[in-house]
Amino acid sequence: MAAHPVDEKLPALKMATSGLQHVAAMYAGVVAPPLIVGAAIGLSGAELTFLTGACLFTAGLATFLQTLGIWKIGARLPFVNGVTFAGVAPMTAVVASTDDKSDALPIIFGAVIVAGLLGFLAAPIFSKALRFFPPVVTGTVITLIGVSLLPVAFGWAQGPNPKADDYGSTTYLTLAGITLLIVLLLRRFTTGFVKQIAVLLGLVAGTLIAIPFGVTDFSPVGDADVIGFPTPFHFGAPQFQLAAILSLCVVMVVSMTESTADMLALGEIVERPADEKTIAAGLRADTLGSAISPLFNGFMCSAFAQNIGLVAMTKIRSRFVVATGGAFLVLMGLCPMAASLIAVVPRPVLGGAGVVLFGSVAASGIQTLVRAGLDRDNNVLIVAVSLAVGMIPITAPEFYHSFPETAKIVLDSGISTGCVTAVVLNLLFNHIGKGREAQDVTHPMEAGEEIAAAH
Repeated sequence: MAAHPVDEKLPALKMATSGLQHVAAMYAGVVAPPLIVGAAIGLSGAELTFLTGACLFTAGLATFLQTLGIWKIGARLPFVNGVTFAGVAPMTAVVASTDDKSDALPIIFGAVIVAGLLGFLAAPIFSKALRFFPPVVTGTVITLIGVSLLPVAFGWAQGPNPKADDYGSTTYLTLAGITLLIVLLLRRFTTGFVKQIAVLLGLVAGTLIAIPFGVTDFSPVGDADVIGFPTPFHFGAPQFQLAAILSLCVVMVVSMTESTADMLALGEIVERPADEKTIAAGLRADTLGSAISPLFNGFMCSAFAQNIGLVAMTKIRSRFVVATGGAFLVLMGLCPMAASLIAVVPRPVLGGAGVVLFGSVAASGIQTLVRAGLDRDNNVLIVAVSLAVGMIPITAPEFYHSFPETAKIVLDSGISTGCVTAVVLNLLFNHIGKGREAQDVTHPMEAGEEIAAAH
């Protein structure tokens, strides 16, 4: 019996290039949190490079846990794990509230360890919520994941620094457009292996085209060391502060919610639906990876939604491809010079490729919604309201500005709020009082038979 595509081992060259595509797709997301937190602390350039390398290294370890798995740990799906951006706001808040900035990272690391261990224990309980995720919910959440990621791609397309005068310049936008065009042309007019690595080829071509414009910066390669190891507790032994722990525990709940949605989405895409057992194993990998990460000076880890788009687009579903990407991440953590090669790719080039990747996630969500029974008004309302709530942080970023910072950690994640809204509305419309459910209305703005009769 042939192996499922998820368990397929591809030829070495195809495994390596496809793995590199995953690293390229998620690199900016992994390095952004340490750069932001490190800058807030005031780390030197060398320490900032060390912290970034440590996060790459721990992302690789977490990816191994998720893809290869041990015991009941790991979803064994093509998932890339890396530093969750949801933790940036509370971590910078910890930095701001710490008088001695040298204590900031140890306090953050202590909070991540506790949150990770508690999340690991809670994973089996959390996974039992799977029955609350029918296609109408999962389709909505998958669509939200893609739509929520698109602003990231648009931000990348405008340039590396939002405060710079040339941010959003025609040069940056042109480079993003050229990269997008190259990827589309490769997908349209090539076949086989070349078609599958279209994103990687687009990133390489876009980077080369950017050289005459002075956008490609090769200095990171020259400045980087060849070998470097993330020494355990380099910034000091972890400290355990209650406020920081509570704040990062909230982030862990948000992260677990998003990871659950991501696993359901990826299960649909690779045609191996994620059941309760898979969700529990995947959450254990996320949380254990987070708990181990501070040992090597890394932050909280979670599944990266942007790589789901790459799987959806390339149709390469092998978890061993993603494990190979994890090996590259570990290598980058041990070899700063290797990490700097990915850093050479200009942000606008990443943005052009990101439009395809993240748009593919939204398209997968729409495909799931097609099977969700949208001929029933209940389901249409569930999708309509959930999408609206989930898009609040995207369309109105200051909407929750008056809420407490702890609440904003959850509310500013459109994926989480949309997911919770979809689950609650599905319970309300499709489970509670199901016997009284009307089946005759096919559109939320269309009158039912009883209303029409009354008129």
